[in-house]
Amino acid sequence: MKIYTKTGDKGVTSLIGGTRVQKCDLRIECYGTVDELNSYIGLIACQDISNVYQEYLKEIQDRLFTVGAYLASDPDKSRMKIPDLHEADVQFLEDQMDDMGVQLPELKHFILPGGNTTVSYCHLARCVCRKAERLVVKLSLESHVDEKMTVYLNRLSDYLFVLARKLNFDCGTPENIWNPRQ
Repeated sequence: MKIYTKTGDKGVTSLIGGTRVQKCDLRIECYGTVDELNSYIGLIACQDISNVYQEYLKEIQDRLFTVGAYLASDPDKSRMKIPDLHEADVQFLEDQMDDMGVQLPELKHFILPGGNTTVSYCHLARCVCRKAERLVVKLSLESHVDEKMTVYLNRLSDYLFVLARKLNFDCGTPENIWNPRQ
């Protein structure tokens, strides 16, 4: 089986459901950004972190495939059964943040991204997640988007911030506090 089809050589692609759209279409930008986010999550999971975090990140990657499949579908024409997000998926992120949060010092300052390479990857993923969220919100202004998609992305960006703090904490790296110029 060849991976290339040549059907996109003129700058168009198909959504699930068969609708052909320009590759610069907002829907394509949305699921492309979710794919970018998923790649960063994979990069974090490949680092020297706890197996528990790696398992959680793999679960998150699965949910991001669900988000991507949803966004890649033409809401008016697709008949394909797409997996769905559940409230439990958002609750999972919130529970993990709560568990990590009880071990972290109270947040009293803005934190500059960084600390070590893995933590920096978390911050990059957080930024890409926020970008995906903004794009999905924009798409929702012109087409139906299930609210669970934006809620999940919003909560995931928070999770990635807390995970960055926890990974710094776990390795004893002090947080890089922002001290604005006076």
